[in-house]
Parts: sequence; C-alpha cells; structure tokens
Amino acid sequence: MSTQIFGAEATEEKAENARLSSFIGAMALGDLVKSTLGPKGMNKILQSGSTGEINVTNDGATILKAIQLDNPAAKILVNISKVQDDEVGDGTTSVTIFASELLREAEKLIAQKIHPQTIVEGYRIAQAAALKALEKSAVDNFSDPNVFRQDLFNIARTTLSSKVLSQDKDYFANLAVDAVLRLKGSTDLEHIQIIKKVGGKLTDSYLDEGFILDKTIAVNSPKRLENAKILIANTSMDTDKIKIFGARVKVDGTGKLAELERAEREKMKAKVDAIAAHGINCFVNRQLIYNYPESLLADKGIMVIEHADFEGVERLSLVTGGEIASTFDRPDLVNLGHCELIEEVMIGEDKLIKFSGVAAGEACTVVLRGSTNQMVDEAERSLHDALSVLSQTVKETRTVLGGGCSEMLMSCAVDEEVRKVKGKKAIACEAFGRALRQIPTILADNAGYDSSDLVARLRAAHYEGQSDAGLDMEEATIASMRKLGITESYKLKRQVVLSASEAAEMILRVDDILRATPRKLTTFFARDTMFATRRVLAHQPLIKFLGKRSWPSTPEAAQGHPAAPAGFQKTFSASSPLSTSSKSKNAGVLAEFWEAPDRFWRPRNRELEEAEIEAVLVRRMSTLDARSHNLQSGGASLH
Repeated sequence: MSTQIFGAEATEEKAENARLSSFIGAMALGDLVKSTLGPKGMNKILQSGSTGEINVTNDGATILKAIQLDNPAAKILVNISKVQDDEVGDGTTSVTIFASELLREAEKLIAQKIHPQTIVEGYRIAQAAALKALEKSAVDNFSDPNVFRQDLFNIARTTLSSKVLSQDKDYFANLAVDAVLRLKGSTDLEHIQIIKKVGGKLTDSYLDEGFILDKTIAVNSPKRLENAKILIANTSMDTDKIKIFGARVKVDGTGKLAELERAEREKMKAKVDAIAAHGINCFVNRQLIYNYPESLLADKGIMVIEHADFEGVERLSLVTGGEIASTFDRPDLVNLGHCELIEEVMIGEDKLIKFSGVAAGEACTVVLRGSTNQMVDEAERSLHDALSVLSQTVKETRTVLGGGCSEMLMSCAVDEEVRKVKGKKAIACEAFGRALRQIPTILADNAGYDSSDLVARLRAAHYEGQSDAGLDMEEATIASMRKLGITESYKLKRQVVLSASEAAEMILRVDDILRATPRKLTTFFARDTMFATRRVLAHQPLIKFLGKRSWPSTPEAAQGHPAAPAGFQKTFSASSPLSTSSKSKNAGVLAEFWEAPDRFWRPRNRELEEAEIEAVLVRRMSTLDARSHNLQSGGASLH
C-alpha cells in the first residue's frame, strides 16, 4: 500500500517513467537543432510571441536560449550549450546533438535490461579512450608564426563555413585573425568593438584600428583633437537645481524666481570649472549634457561627447586607460584617458567618433555592414563565434582536423578499447562509439548526401590508416582534411566530448522527477510583522490622537518636544487586550514614537496620516520582535 506524502500541487514521475521523460526531452532537443549542423545546415526563424520581433539564425546557443522548455533533461542540455558558448564560443550545436545521441543509445541499452550504472561506467571508459586519441592527433604549430597564423585562418574558415558569412568566409577569416592577433595572446575580447550599420553588403565590413564610439560630437565643440586628455564621467549635467527633498518654494515676484535660476546657473558653472580644472581637452559623459554646461565647456575649448551610454563609457575607459568619475573635487585622484587623435568619421550616412592611438594599443573596431538588421545581427553572432574560438586557440594552441575526421578517429579508438573491456560495459562502450559516428552522419544528411555510404567509406579509410580522412562536403566524397585546410580547435572538440558525456551521465542517473511549487516560507520577520500589525490596529483611537499632533521636522526641534503625557503608558496598557509583555513592549514603542519621532522619519511639520503612523509602528514593532526572537535563539540581532 503506497502512502501519499506530497501536497496537492506536487507530482512525481518514478523509475522508467522518469527515465523515459528525460530521454524523450533530450532527444527532441537534439532533433530540433541537428538540421543546423555543418556547412550545409539550415537556418531557423525565431519570432517573439509578444513583440513579433524575428531573428534568423543557425547558432545553437541562440536558438536554445530563445525557446521556453518544460522538460528538465532538455533544460540540462540547454545549460551545457550555454557553458560551451561561454567557454569556447562555438560547438554549441555539436555538444547538444552528441549528448542527445548518447541518451538515444542509452535508451536502447536500458531496453536490453542493462543497468544505467553499467552504462555510465562504459561511457566513462569510452570517453577516456576517445579523449586520449583526440589528444594524440592534436598538432601544435605555435613555434612557427606563419604556420600558426595559417592554422588560425583555417579554424576561422571552418567556424564561418556553417554561418551566414560562409560565402565570404575567407574575407572574414582574415579579418578575425587580424583582430585576435592584435590582442597579443590575451583572451579579453572587450578590446574588440563590433559596430553594426545597416547598408551596403557584407564585404563592405572592415577592421579599423582604435576605438569607434557610435555617438556624435557636440555642436560647438571642435571636431578634431590631437593628444587628447579625456575625462570620462557619469554625472548629471542637466539644469543643476537646488534640491531639497520634499521642499516647495513660494516666491512673491519674478525677481525671486530669477534669483533661484541665477543660483542654479552658478552652481552648474562651478561644476564645469571643477571639470575643467582636471586639465582636460575632452569630456565624455554617460548622461545627457544640457545646452548651458555644453556651451561653458565649449568656451573653454573642451570637446564634449554626451550620452555615451553604459557600454560606451565602460569600453572607452578600458581602451584609453581612464577612470569613470562622478565627483570632481580631487583632480589629483582621477586617472585621465589618453589617445593620439579624436575625430569624426562617416560610416554610411552616420557620423561616429574615432579614437586613434589609444593607451591599449591592441584595441580595434570591426564595422559590420549588411542589407538588413537580421543580416548584420547574424553576422555579428557568426563573427563573435570565430573571434571566441580564435582567442581560445591563441591560449590553447593545439589544433585537430574537422569534417567528421576527429569524431571518426575517436570512434575507432573506442572500438579498439572495446576489445579490452569485459561484460556489459563493452556494449556501452560500443554505444559511445556509435554516438560519435552520428556527427559525420548528420553532416552528410544535412547536405543531402547518402550518409550511410559516406560514413561507411570514412570508417573504412580510418581503419586503413588514413587518419586525416574526413567528409568533403563540396564534392560529396572522402578527402584529406589536412590538404583541404579544414581545421578545428582542440579545446573545442575536447569540451564537446566532456560536456556531453557529463550531461548524459547526469541524466542517466535520474530515477525520479519531482515537480512542486516552492514552499511558501514564513520568516520570523514576516510572522512578527503580522502580529505587530494586529497590535497596532488594536489601538486605532490612540493612532488617531497621535495623528492630530504636528511633529518636529528636525532632530534639534525634537529635543525640545514634550514628553508623553502623564499616565500615557498606564492608560495605554490598561486599554490593551494583549498580554502583559506585549503591553509593555507596545507602550514602549509608542512612547518612543511620541518623544522622538525623528528616529522613524521626518514629516516636515504637518499632521500625519493614520496610515503613515500605522506603517511606521508596524515596522518598528516587527523589528523589535524579530530581534527579540533572534536573541532568545542565540542568533544575531537585526539592525
């Protein structure tokens, strides 16, 4: 007899049902993205259900992040895709497909009464053999700059072959290699700015030295500046009003109003003088700059750039070496940005600002052109993938062959390892090898070729010793990947195998899926707030009486405020229906409120609304109650 231990809103899937649900979700996700794999992969249109906005992409990470999922196993695959994107920048589709194929094979093994733990052990043995073979096949040409640059070029071409930039992959591969080599071994892509401008064609895109800011120079400012000293700021430069919170100003004539305006202008003038005191000739502000301070800065010969937004000032600070300032009282403590030249440039029909000769000499900007917004957005994603893979390859310089060559090489190594494995684990090892062979199979299927014939011939070529054999997707045949220059990053391939294997193992170990809404937590503070509210509402007559008083507006005025009237605490306690301890605590709080209301808030000499008094007293009482509870239980007190 089973006992129901879950609440009405909780559901449970156990054993075979749980595994079947996980396998189906993972396989469905793999089937969703497999058609995008490879140089002949297809695109998908992603349309927002609320705004109708569309994206056209074949990037696995972009597709998976855009869809809403309910299946927990599918969500795990989405997470490993995100990790792959963050770690390497490419291979997001491959890792999802490989994980789903491992689970597809596992489902068949479980149907043959092989225990999931046995499958996991077999997968681990196969994974070790596959990674060992991959590492053995890796080549490192870092010692020869010319050969290494060619490796980077080939990797960029391979990455871009499956993207929207595939028609111009040689052009963009060179552009990406030039940009990454400027980083001089760094993996920080923040130094590479990508600007998208609709218009022209893809090959109108170019790499420019320095930093380009998609803003315009102020009207009266100089349009060209050499040996720039730049103050980067995030400060308000609108009309600097004399602000007193909650204050209202009444004037009896226009002369008084003019005095206020004059004071505001003097305050802004003093702020501009403090900015100029830094010895700068360029001022870049994240926020808007109004006409008056703009004209004051222009009169001092300072170039003004306003509304540079968050990303703009952050990146400008990075490449020029300047700090983002918000106060200007201590010029000696602020590091200014420097560059050799600031000038206005035209891209298409738009004016932009170019910073040349910046402190970070490796900084550069890629300007992307294209016929539509969707085109330039997808071009940016494609180029970012190539830049990410190249930056990781500069750090981990080993390379392997693509075109299904590495997967077939690992599959053959797993087949060799199977001969040494005893028992049912050998069957799991064979399944791992079959899952690896699915990558070249899907590549051939997406191109419309006979995948069974091509993969069989590829497998035979590897067993005959042609370790560089892969799929030539242009000629629908088997060819040498080394001669064709189809190269991929070793780190990318290794991460695909590791991440997919770990995800498959995690899902294989699942034997129960519990779904329930989060338990509603009633904290001590929330509980005490409820009790405090009840206590306060029990004394509405007293609250009404307190509200009729005009409270002091400052602590100094509160010092001379009269104390609670004689008999206040006694009268309060006698009228309260609460316990003795609660009466004492409530009376103390209300007496404290009477004598020093400035401790709670400053209501500016006006009669208080009853709701205001209720809210303040509830907050104060609940804080005291929570503090008392913590002290009694040995916890830290609340402040």
